[in-house]
Amino acid sequence: MNLKLGAHMSISGGLHQSLDRVKTIGGNCLQIFSSSPRGWTQIKVAEADKKLFIDKKKKLQIDPVYFHVSYLVNLADDERIGRSSKNSLIAEMNLASQLGIRGSIVHLGSFKNEKIQSVDWRTNFQSNPKFKILITNIKNVLQKTPRDTYFIIENAGNRKIGQNIDEIATIIKVINDERIKVCLDTCHLFSAGYSLQSEKELDSFLSDFDKKIGLNKLDLWHLNDSRDAFNAMRDRHENIGAGTIGLNTFKLLLNYPKTKDMPFIIETPGFDKKGPDKKNLDILKSLANK
Repeated sequence: MNLKLGAHMSISGGLHQSLDRVKTIGGNCLQIFSSSPRGWTQIKVAEADKKLFIDKKKKLQIDPVYFHVSYLVNLADDERIGRSSKNSLIAEMNLASQLGIRGSIVHLGSFKNEKIQSVDWRTNFQSNPKFKILITNIKNVLQKTPRDTYFIIENAGNRKIGQNIDEIATIIKVINDERIKVCLDTCHLFSAGYSLQSEKELDSFLSDFDKKIGLNKLDLWHLNDSRDAFNAMRDRHENIGAGTIGLNTFKLLLNYPKTKDMPFIIETPGFDKKGPDKKNLDILKSLANK
């Protein structure tokens, strides 16, 4: 079993420091922000620092590495926020190519003030005029970024774009680009009404995903417990085993034939409330069959 388990880590002190941090807590894959997640500032990385990152990543055997986009990104906007979102992603994915980073994990945003309900997504989703803006912006990002980077859509756990598999499937079908991948977050799935607490439920979900999107599009998982009740439409993360999801979901994912070889990244608050930590990873490792 080749378990790929890592965490979202801070880039304080330089991008390369995140590699040391994830290694220290026992991880072998990584997720980072390219710059502040609450602003549009694009990080400038010197050539020497790029080499340092690449060399250390190889030495520590941290792979794969992903960027996670800014919290401000909204690709369904055609004004200032939409333009800033595109420019930020284009810069980030170009940097990803230079650093050997797999791509950017993206929360697509929202149609603003317009609730997207799972039960009527066909009328409120693709027919929404802002859907065309979303598709145009994603295509524009893909056109202006290297072919060796992926645009990775993360499912939403609230009433934003991508709260259900049908929405993500529609976007992928319309864009029709092999560089579009998917990241599934356990907390967000649970909050959006998807239960993976039994082998039957997980198998049914993956079969549905494969039919509508294709398992070849599923690139990684975010393993996060939830602070909220099932189908609460809230995406507040909790430490593994300390939330409402239950350990069995994580055990299933870590050992199930169709998922066990995928990268798993935690974004937990940490048992010391300082972010993803060794204790969370150790709990997950204890659930994986050796």
